[in-house]
Amino acid sequence: MTDKNALPIQRQTGTVLLAGPTASGKSALAIAIAEEFDGVIINADSMQVYSGLRVLTARPSVEEEASAPHRLYGVLDPADYCNAARWRDMALKEIEDVQSEGKLPVIVGGTGLYFDILTKGIAEVPTISDEVRKRLRDLHKREGNTVIHKMLAAKDPDMAARLHEGDSQRILRALEVVEETGVTLGEWQKSAPSGDILQGPRAWLALTPEREWLYDRCNRRLAWMVEEGGALEEVKTLMERKLDPALPAMKALGVPELIAVLDGTLERDAALERIKTLTRRYAKRQMTWVRNKMCEANRSSAQDLESLKEEFFPFIRRFLLTAGE
Repeated sequence: MTDKNALPIQRQTGTVLLAGPTASGKSALAIAIAEEFDGVIINADSMQVYSGLRVLTARPSVEEEASAPHRLYGVLDPADYCNAARWRDMALKEIEDVQSEGKLPVIVGGTGLYFDILTKGIAEVPTISDEVRKRLRDLHKREGNTVIHKMLAAKDPDMAARLHEGDSQRILRALEVVEETGVTLGEWQKSAPSGDILQGPRAWLALTPEREWLYDRCNRRLAWMVEEGGALEEVKTLMERKLDPALPAMKALGVPELIAVLDGTLERDAALERIKTLTRRYAKRQMTWVRNKMCEANRSSAQDLESLKEEFFPFIRRFLLTAGE
């Protein structure tokens, strides 16, 4: 029964966007923001959108997800394919739902492209048909990277020259586009971006920790994932499904290396060293994106949650006071 004296829900108009490199403390800060400001956390990490890889993708734990509302975490099967445009559509719906409930959307993640597509847009590429996608991926399974890279070189030499033969995910993407449309991916990318689609004021927050501290956290987290967290068990379960290696989830950081450990083609210590190197490179790219693309963000290099709260919470309060004006 509806309480006639209850106040109507006020539609929220502002959005908090929190970005930073892997292992920088984004998840803990997002939960603290959600708890303090009646927020709902919306995932902007391209790998945490998949189920079955909670540990290896550093997705918030079951307990963390229960401590505050979380959306778009583990919502897609690893056999599914999620690109930036699909994430955008899912995220916009969640943002609208959260705001209509009078709550604060807190977009958090380390995938810079996802933030770009919300606030700047991207050139729209037509949807790839299931027939084209399946045909090319079946070919990749049968023939391997060399063959599909040569195919791309014949149809789109500029893109093929930019992509390493081992980068099967991007090679397949470029092949799909030119096969489906007859126009190269590079030409599509030159089209005018679709523009800002995130409505209302937004508060940008960026974590910019000191590099050596961050790398040490990445190393210690990887050791925990493998020794105690169950990362190998996650990957074993994924292996048993015999999914297409070109699927995004199969390219998640550490998955190919741990598959090699489990099938006996790579020593465990060598795999861990390789994952550490790849993680450092990934974190470096993320930090470069933050520096270049989040020039107007409120930044912090603090290394503990309490310091981050002290720096960011007053800013968020001021933002919320003016967001509805």
